[in-house]
Amino acid sequence: MSGGDAVFAGSVPALYDRCLGPLLFLPYARDIAARAAALRPARILETAAGTGIVTEALAAAMPAAEITATDLNQAMLDIAAARGLPATISFQAADAQALPFPDRSFDLVVCQFGAMFFPDRVGAYREARRVLRPGGRFLFNVWDRLERNPVSELLGNSVAALFPDDPPAFYRRVPFGYHDVARIEADLEAAGYADIAIETVARTSRVDAAAAARGLCRGSPMGAEIEARGAALDAVETAAAAALAPMDGRDMPMSAHVVSAA
Repeated sequence: MSGGDAVFAGSVPALYDRCLGPLLFLPYARDIAARAAALRPARILETAAGTGIVTEALAAAMPAAEITATDLNQAMLDIAAARGLPATISFQAADAQALPFPDRSFDLVVCQFGAMFFPDRVGAYREARRVLRPGGRFLFNVWDRLERNPVSELLGNSVAALFPDDPPAFYRRVPFGYHDVARIEADLEAAGYADIAIETVARTSRVDAAAAARGLCRGSPMGAEIEARGAALDAVETAAAAALAPMDGRDMPMSAHVVSAA
């Protein structure tokens, strides 16, 4: 993974939150929050918390829980902190691969769609295990293969088609590049986990073609790949929105893997 794949700065965080949040992340945030609530944790660490979409869902599901939300990018956390969440939630910039917390500090570690961005996944999983109390759980999700997520596939393909000699590959390489269940299980075992359960979960989302295209081109690291090829983001965004127009206003399927390990 290149260094730019995990950089969310400038106007990117706000567009990520506004354009991609409702489309891609909110349905699974509600799912993972419900799973977390069933475990009845008192102290929760969220890694790769981004703009707080899951943080807000966790707070709604468990108002009494103490939640520490972390992310590598302070600009993302600034948006999360502006959500006006309860005082039981704190925000802290932190690298999931080197967590600044003592051993055995949390009952639950939650991470939504962040593991794909970790250069050292086994190391990040070990860190989550280190800060978990005995009996605690690590709960996270990752996207299934791109072909099982038609909105994202069409968006990625529409941009790639504009650059046939050097197509941007961020979507396939990173967000949808860690879908192999056997690989996920092997990485967790290498990090010392047992009692690993992986469930493939289907959801749907209502498509806003213009917002989705804007989020792809300006609310993700894909924008940097486009600009590196000398293209105007306006033109690429227009082409992506046109490609997605047949799905506009429709409920489209999504697929992700939800992982729980102790």
